[in-house]
Amino acid sequence: MLSALAIGESTITGLLEGEDVLATAAAMRAMGADIVRSDDGTWRVHGVGVGGLLQPDVPLDMGNSGTSTRLLMGLVASHGITASFTGDASLSGRPMGRVIAPLSQMGADISSAPAGRLPLILRGMSPAIPITYRLPVASAQVKSAIMLAALNTPGITTVIEPVPTRDHSERMLKGFGADVEVEEIAGERVIRVRGEADLQPQTIEVPGDPSSAAFFAVAALITPGSEVIIENVGLNPTRAGLFTVLRQMGGSIEELNVREVGGEPVADLMVKHSALKGVTVDPALAPSMIDEFPVLFVAASVAEGRTTTSGLDELRVKESDRLDAMAKALELAGASVTQQEDGLIIDGTGGTPLAGGGPAITHLDHRIAMSMAVAGLASVSGVEVDDTGPIATSFPNFENLLRSLDGK
Repeated sequence: MLSALAIGESTITGLLEGEDVLATAAAMRAMGADIVRSDDGTWRVHGVGVGGLLQPDVPLDMGNSGTSTRLLMGLVASHGITASFTGDASLSGRPMGRVIAPLSQMGADISSAPAGRLPLILRGMSPAIPITYRLPVASAQVKSAIMLAALNTPGITTVIEPVPTRDHSERMLKGFGADVEVEEIAGERVIRVRGEADLQPQTIEVPGDPSSAAFFAVAALITPGSEVIIENVGLNPTRAGLFTVLRQMGGSIEELNVREVGGEPVADLMVKHSALKGVTVDPALAPSMIDEFPVLFVAASVAEGRTTTSGLDELRVKESDRLDAMAKALELAGASVTQQEDGLIIDGTGGTPLAGGGPAITHLDHRIAMSMAVAGLASVSGVEVDDTGPIATSFPNFENLLRSLDGK
């Protein structure tokens, strides 16, 4: 997205070529960016400049990607164009109201299906209106949508975060030359973006996704005899909460070759099978591991003792209600799970394998499917998953990688 708003050619390597990323590339092409993938996996993007997005001739099909939808809504909101956003059945059930509210304050005119859902039509405003917006819920997607809208908005747009969320957008915006200031005031993060930005093209090496690494880290921890090195994992502190919790549970996770790539901390992780113990997860860590809770629940199900989680209301409005989906799927596999309004309580087996079974109902949610595949490694009879197709949205080669590690 940012390369498409720079003038000149940006080069991107290490890209995770899931369906979400490909849908984003298609949307940016529809709005004028020249995006080409070379045979060696290098992507080259010739941008149109901030303010240069063109009217798309077709609806922007976001597939299953809520992140792409919300961030692209931010981009379009401050351009004088109109875009229609569509998605699959799962995405069309997810609420967009939390993004619609601030973007409407900036001047965008947004018409949506009932309850702020897709399909929707967004008519951008140029010039848009700079605002000061305090996030009512911890959401990096809402923050980023406002910041992206601010790029083509005259003046200074301010986002206030009572609870810090992942900061990839702030880091990358600065890297592209945007005028972004971040400071802490009275315990809150205050982010200011000066509009009418002039973004410069970049050469970008994308670190490995910690959310993808999470599945293999847990798989290694719960499978006897395992030792796995996961290379090039991004360890941005606003994203690394899962590894903190797994270490609290007794997990052996060692950082090797610690370095910095594109302004992000990166390391190779050596993960070994460990006897895990249940913990009470600090809800303050939730924003730094919100996508990793499904696979943490798997680890908790075979740990010794009780694991308690709370403050996870956000998981009820992801691709599925992840609290309900994981509770039911793990119970079918033989785990002991108690569902609370904002979290799960899991009494682990103490290292004894789960019975297995299923089928686990994924509700078209890629993380449910991958998490229950990992659970199958720690079961007697395996875990049946109703549909692995959605995994391609974020991790197309997941099944092959898992199969190669399992030796089956």
